[in-house]
Amino acid sequence: MSATQDIVAKLWKRCDILRDDGVTYSEYVTELTFLLFLKMMEETGQEARIPEDYRWSTLAKREGVGQLTHYKHLLTALGDRAEKDANGRPKPAKDKLVLAIFENAQTRLRKPANLKSLTTAIDDLDWFDAREEGLGDLYEGLLQKNAEDKKSGAGQYFTPRPLIDCLIRLTKPQLGERIQDPAAGTGGFIVAAHRRIYEENNELYGLPDGAAEKQIRNCYTLAELVPDTHRLCLMNLMLHGIEGNAQSLDTLTDEGATLPKANLILSNPPFGTKKGGGRPQRGDFSTTANTSNKQLAFVEHIIRALKPGGRAAVIVPDNVLFEDGTGRALRQMLMNWCDLHTILRLPTGIFYAQGVKTNVLFFTRNADKAQSGGTEVVWVYDMRAGAPSYGKTNPLKAEHFADFEAAYGEDPLGQAERQDQGEDGRFRRFTREAIAAHGDNLDISWLRDGEEEAEDGLTDPDDITAAILGHLREATREIEALVLELEGGEEEPTPVAAE
Repeated sequence: MSATQDIVAKLWKRCDILRDDGVTYSEYVTELTFLLFLKMMEETGQEARIPEDYRWSTLAKREGVGQLTHYKHLLTALGDRAEKDANGRPKPAKDKLVLAIFENAQTRLRKPANLKSLTTAIDDLDWFDAREEGLGDLYEGLLQKNAEDKKSGAGQYFTPRPLIDCLIRLTKPQLGERIQDPAAGTGGFIVAAHRRIYEENNELYGLPDGAAEKQIRNCYTLAELVPDTHRLCLMNLMLHGIEGNAQSLDTLTDEGATLPKANLILSNPPFGTKKGGGRPQRGDFSTTANTSNKQLAFVEHIIRALKPGGRAAVIVPDNVLFEDGTGRALRQMLMNWCDLHTILRLPTGIFYAQGVKTNVLFFTRNADKAQSGGTEVVWVYDMRAGAPSYGKTNPLKAEHFADFEAAYGEDPLGQAERQDQGEDGRFRRFTREAIAAHGDNLDISWLRDGEEEAEDGLTDPDDITAAILGHLREATREIEALVLELEGGEEEPTPVAAE
């Protein structure tokens, strides 16, 4: 076990103690974020960003009720943009990142002994080895642990790192490109993209004047709606050396239209419908303006947010591929405005919510601003049919994507020479004409053995429970979508046959 894994395991054990204080798993990660931020500022020599009274050493040395009282005051003060001194005068402007991390921060801790237990545990960790292995890796380990724990409910927001790394290898982010995630979650896509760019460019040393600074501050655009998740995202970015444009906003309102156009968009948008059946409040939306299905609206945003010639890899649920009405209109927009060159049918269960069927859409925006050209051929790789069950006993790994990556090829725009593997293979070619003849249905499958039985191999009780809950959530989501989008009871188009 590495030092990072050991630290993650020790910190996670503390959560069981804090449950007696009414702290849930997801709240625990947020609580740790506040404390770890203060400690990591000390460990990385950045304490000047925090007023002296609120630094880690000042907090950690306190005891009892006084420590808890000081901690509560610290959280409020660091997130207060208009804090005043004892004479009522405004204090100097605070660090923007510190303000964003602590904005509206509150603690769920009620027992002084529990706070002391946490500060002591954090101080006792092997911070030398953690710095050597990377503080960013430590924090990502905590986020992953939270997602893997079925009781936390965080898995629906956490994209598995092997999948992220696969998409990074295929889309090949480049130095100086504007990269966007309009539903950033904890920032995993941007962190992985930056890691590749960092490693391929001599850790950003020796670049022309200002290029390194531009990369970490101006090349990444992120948007996240949920405040606590946005907080985790900021922390994750900071620990990986990124202080980019990570905003707390709703991409499906006019705020989203202000996000700068991108060369590359990587995203796993939220599934389901907007609360209360609300529609996107985007003046520039045409195709999805009247739908409450968030995943459809996010795809329209991504199409519009790409620069001409820009590329995207986007995770979507199955209904985006086959839903009629708005869904069909969106697919037509996608294939007219872009080259939708590849679809990856993912195995079920990899998002810690068994039963949710997902795909990755790879597409490139037309090279000119005119909506002409678009998709001529769509390649579909079926990684779902006959796939094993994934869970604690069989975690998703990088090698599971090796065959797909080989079939995809080296060209990030999907234009490498490819081979149709036939009816018994996993990679098939479909023309735009064949797709149009079947109602623009992109839910294309030909390998059926084992697709519905993959979960029969689950053995871990948590995985089985998650499978049941996942099916219930997915059924509920599909019913909501049907009620909201049903337009005259149109017959569902039949699956597209291969050439």
